[in-house]
Amino acid sequence: MPSAPTATAAEVPISTDPDALRALPAEQLSGLARTLRRRLVEICSRSGGHLGPNLGVVELTIALHREFRSPAEPIVFDTGHQAYVHKMLTGRAELDGLRTAGGVSGYPDRGESVHDLVENSHASGSIAWAHGLDRAHRFAGSEGAAIAVIGDGALTGGVGLEALNLLAADRGSRTVVVLNDNTRSYAPTVGGIAEHLAALRGGRIRAGQDMFTALGLTYLGPVDGHDLDALAEAMAAARRAAEDPQRAGVLLHVITRKGAGFARAEADAVDQWHATGPFSLEVEQASQPAAPTWTSRLGAAVLAAARADERVVALSAAMVDPVGLTPMQQEMPERVLDVGIAEQLALDTAAGLSAGGRRPVVSLYATFLNRALDQLLLDVALHREDVTITLDRAGVTGDDGPSHHGIWDLALATTVPGLSLWAPRDAAQLEAAVPAALATSGPSLVRFPKGACPPELPALAQLPAGDVLAGDADAPIDILLISIGALAAHAVDAAGELSRSHGDLNVLVLDPVRALPLGEDVLDLAASSRAVVTLEDGLAENGIGAVIGTRLARRATLAAPGPVLRTLGIEAEFIPQGKRAGILAAQGLDAPGIVASLRGLLPGS
Repeated sequence: MPSAPTATAAEVPISTDPDALRALPAEQLSGLARTLRRRLVEICSRSGGHLGPNLGVVELTIALHREFRSPAEPIVFDTGHQAYVHKMLTGRAELDGLRTAGGVSGYPDRGESVHDLVENSHASGSIAWAHGLDRAHRFAGSEGAAIAVIGDGALTGGVGLEALNLLAADRGSRTVVVLNDNTRSYAPTVGGIAEHLAALRGGRIRAGQDMFTALGLTYLGPVDGHDLDALAEAMAAARRAAEDPQRAGVLLHVITRKGAGFARAEADAVDQWHATGPFSLEVEQASQPAAPTWTSRLGAAVLAAARADERVVALSAAMVDPVGLTPMQQEMPERVLDVGIAEQLALDTAAGLSAGGRRPVVSLYATFLNRALDQLLLDVALHREDVTITLDRAGVTGDDGPSHHGIWDLALATTVPGLSLWAPRDAAQLEAAVPAALATSGPSLVRFPKGACPPELPALAQLPAGDVLAGDADAPIDILLISIGALAAHAVDAAGELSRSHGDLNVLVLDPVRALPLGEDVLDLAASSRAVVTLEDGLAENGIGAVIGTRLARRATLAAPGPVLRTLGIEAEFIPQGKRAGILAAQGLDAPGIVASLRGLLPGS
């Protein structure tokens, strides 16, 4: 039997723009909500996407666009994966090409619509954005409100709380914070704020005794986020409060259910189908076991390390399952800490754990390490604390677009004194990297990409500089191709292609195994080569290759200028969504692209 919402006679076509939505009779809104839910499920069944969060905000998004006049009254969606319904109501009803190259983005996108404002999909910044817009409007003498839609999970992030603190003291602000409380981010929201919201939902805190009122905000709610009539009244009340010059900002507390209206999502205890790949609308009786992923192998390695050493403690920033820590959480829950959407807090907590004699492992997506560089640099590294950070989805990730590509971590890592970095080429190397990092003094990073693990790539020989994956280690080296991480198979394929066309050319592919700190053995081998090419799925101008180039330049003299050097990596640009393979090809990081770069070094090229 189909488990997707099915069409009924009461369904209403999706409005073409917010003006048409505001003109729609109220009695037709429930039919519109049914249409939106059905289309969300149908579209995501084909393309994948953040289905659960969007099913939960159908009525809320309708109410927002009925009361507030976007784009004149801007609506800022925090962690913008909850903006699909917003897109559908602002001229993109079919979400054409969702999350594919050239198609509709899975996040707000200024290039798509004037109704999309904030493209960054990292959490917790919406309140500050909306408050800043509100201040700008007041400076300009403009009318109207500015609205932030933030989840209870995102409210655990520091910048969200900082923004509430400032907003609460700004009398005359016309900022409306809509708190979309579904009790979750990926997993249930943690901490004192989560407990406070639960007390508000349960009626255990009287009106006026909530934390938001105590700060100085106008608190409204809680209101049922699936009751269109109640939402309409609450939105109107929020507008009236925002337009009162004697009040500071307004917080409207809305209770929603993630995955609402789709039984399979609501029944999913892990994350209510927070994000899904394509799926069948028919209930599947059985499925083939999934191929091992980098994430699952990381989780197994961390669990093994924790079994071997009781000092190992794992930390996550509201993403225990997505970063592979569920097996450890199930076996030893007291040693897995979820700090909420707060990467800065995760690293500082880890620093304290290390100083107290533990061996912390902080597991993040690579893109989210950017949020905690100061803590990595000055709390962890400056104090030489033994903190291991594992970075899932490092390098090009694909469908989630510019804000989720993990292409900055290598550049950041090169700036941190004393940091050790592993970029394993396959799962076997990943499983070896975790205990090696835990046994290394000071901060360590272990980075790996998204998706299924590639076949194991064994070393042909082992040198002091690292593993030889192709070429003749005993012969003079024409081109030394230094491969960092999971692009190693492309490097080997490229070396093989060049060797077939130039039989006398010795292209040696080297995996340094531990990429940082950069060893003298690697530099000695590079200095003895005619040309050196580095390969990494991070920024070409600021990563490992750039460090190798700088270090080789220090050795160069007029008598011995050193080898020709090329750094292959990602251009310093924001890369739009697309499949990983296509993006790597466009960046010249697949085998044909590497071959072309190597041939460019040859005489007569």
